Amino acid sequence: MAAPIRSMGKPTGDRLSCNTTSFQKRSRSKLVSIPGTRPSVQNGQLIVSTGVTSLDYVIGGGLAVGTLLLIEEDCYDSYSRMLFKYFLAEGVVCGHELYVASAQDLPDDILQELPSPILDDVASPKPVESQTKSCDPDSQDAMKIAWRYQNMPKVQMALASSSRFGHYYDVSKTMDPEIRQAAKCHGFYLPEHSSTLTSLSPSATGQSPMSEAYSSLLNHIQEVIHREGFDGSVPQTKSRNILRIGLHSLGSALWGDDLCCSDNPDNGHALTTFLYGLRALLRSSLSVAMVTMPSHLIQNRSLMTRVTRLCDTAIALESFRGSDKETIPLYKDYHGLLNVRQVPYLNCLVSDLPDNKDLAFKLKRKQFTIERLHLPPDLSETVSRVAHGGLAGAAVLGSSGCGSGTASNKHLDF
Repeated sequence: MAAPIRSMGKPTGDRLSCNTTSFQKRSRSKLVSIPGTRPSVQNGQLIVSTGVTSLDYVIGGGLAVGTLLLIEEDCYDSYSRMLFKYFLAEGVVCGHELYVASAQDLPDDILQELPSPILDDVASPKPVESQTKSCDPDSQDAMKIAWRYQNMPKVQMALASSSRFGHYYDVSKTMDPEIRQAAKCHGFYLPEHSSTLTSLSPSATGQSPMSEAYSSLLNHIQEVIHREGFDGSVPQTKSRNILRIGLHSLGSALWGDDLCCSDNPDNGHALTTFLYGLRALLRSSLSVAMVTMPSHLIQNRSLMTRVTRLCDTAIALESFRGSDKETIPLYKDYHGLLNVRQVPYLNCLVSDLPDNKDLAFKLKRKQFTIERLHLPPDLSETVSRVAHGGLAGAAVLGSSGCGSGTASNKHLDF
């Protein structure tokens, strides 16, 4: 008879404390943990939210860190400017650093117009007496739910709102100054740098295909990336963060560019050279950029095609304001169309993106949303189908044409 098998090892308690099971979950992601970011489910790229959750879905889940997003402005620069503010407001809520460059408005004025975040996911704690009364099983008004959920707290107080990916904003209100001033912002206002640009010698700027404004802007962005520790090629000692770069209305005449003035501009390669250098800076840093551009004013379409190719993601906004489409019944529920020009292909040959055709946007009282364009209902739900059948039969009787002279109430309803 065989001897009984004895345990050749540590006790059971010791084995459990060692946690040497082969079913241990192992994390494959080696990305840095930064608030307001998450790895993409498609290619594992670290992504951030654009501030509009519907736009995140259109471009594949979010905006990848190290990429460039191009927003082709609408005619009056109203909705594209709103997307620009959404992008900056998301950075403020997530604790990211901001870089705002403009030739028209001061960066501080743009930050004062940011929409107010809706932070209702974190509620204030209830009084202890009310929680005790609601959780008392002997109370007659106690809710009959499963026993495992009965004693759970009614208010979630562990997670902060900034830990979410993507937030919602109220465009009818502006962000509180306390929230806005907590974020660190770097500004570039072109009229303030005009004195520095004119003092440069011609030999220093004559060899570069970029204009003086674009060259100064690119050097300032590079300086901020290296000084603030966003350069990924250099080991950093402080905690990592994301730099959100917002460049407003590049290519316009305010930047000293003549792309909107003639078909054959003198500085045709200035903007493309700047975007090429900016893209190189983004690829080697923990930063993401959004650039708005008045593409409807650029006469040379081949140049606009080259600009689009230099950006990773490109979308165009077509507003109905002031056009014939504003009176078309098909577009009565929307304020414009959204066209996806280009999507990025990062770490893959083919990007698996959702269907981004026939998209439209509308501005509600408090929110900017992007939806699929659909036909409005032709008939009201309150009108009976019998009444419409009688109207259709009368139309058949009154119409002239070849066919039998008898009319029937039974006909197909499409």
